[in-house]
Amino acid sequence: MQEANILLVDDETSIVKMVEMVLEKEGFTNIYTAYTAHDALRIIQNYPIDFIVLDVMLPDLSGFDICPKIRETSDAYILFLTAKVSDLDVLTGFAIGGDDYVTKPFNPLEIAARIKATLRRRELPKRMYKNIKKNTNRFDFGRFCVDVDAGELLVDGKVVQCPAQVFYLLIYFCQNPNIVISKQKLLETVWGFERYVDDNTVTVHIHKLREKIEVDPSNPKYLKTVRGLGYKLVKEREM
Repeated sequence: MQEANILLVDDETSIVKMVEMVLEKEGFTNIYTAYTAHDALRIIQNYPIDFIVLDVMLPDLSGFDICPKIRETSDAYILFLTAKVSDLDVLTGFAIGGDDYVTKPFNPLEIAARIKATLRRRELPKRMYKNIKKNTNRFDFGRFCVDVDAGELLVDGKVVQCPAQVFYLLIYFCQNPNIVISKQKLLETVWGFERYVDDNTVTVHIHKLREKIEVDPSNPKYLKTVRGLGYKLVKEREM
C-alpha cells in the first residue's frame, strides 16, 4: 500500500508540504508534488500515478479543466480539494472524472485515511463478490437489474454506464434489500473509511445512483431515505 504513487497538486506550498509530511509519517514513500496544472500533467505522463490530490483553483488551469485531460491517459483516483461546497460544483467534479472531494480547510489525516481506504478497495470487488450467494449473479428489481458477472447495470433492459464506486454501492444495497443501512456502515463497508471522513461522500454517491436507477431521482421509488437512520433499497414487490 505504501508503495503507491501519490501526486499532490496545489499552488499553496504550505498545504502541499503539510500533506506530504503527514503522508510520509503514515509510511508513504512515493510522493510527487506539483504547483501548476501543467506540471501535474507532465508528472502524470511520466509516472504511473495511483492517487491524485487535485486542487480546483490552480494558477494556470483549474482542476476541473485538467481532470478530463488526466482521464485520457490515467485511471488514478482523483480527490478534489475545493473551497466550493455547492452541489453543482461537486457534481461537476464527478461528471468530468473526479472520484471524491474534500473541502478546505481540511485535516491532512483525512487525506491519508482516504488514500489508505482507496488502496484497500482494490480488493473490494473480490470481498463483495465472495459474499454473494452461490448461483446468485443477477439481482432483479423490476425496472433495473444488476448483472454481477458482466459488471453491468441494466435499466429498462438497456445497459447504463455506471462508475465503479457507484456500482459497488449498488451491489451492496442489492445484497441487503429492505434493510436500513447507515451512512457510517456504507463508509466502512463500501468505501473502507474508518475515520476523518465527511459523510457527504455517501450523499453525493446516493444522488448519482438514484440518477441511474430512478425514474424521478427527486422522488425515489427504489432507493429511499429513512430520515435519521440511513438508506434502504426497496424490492418492487413491497412498493
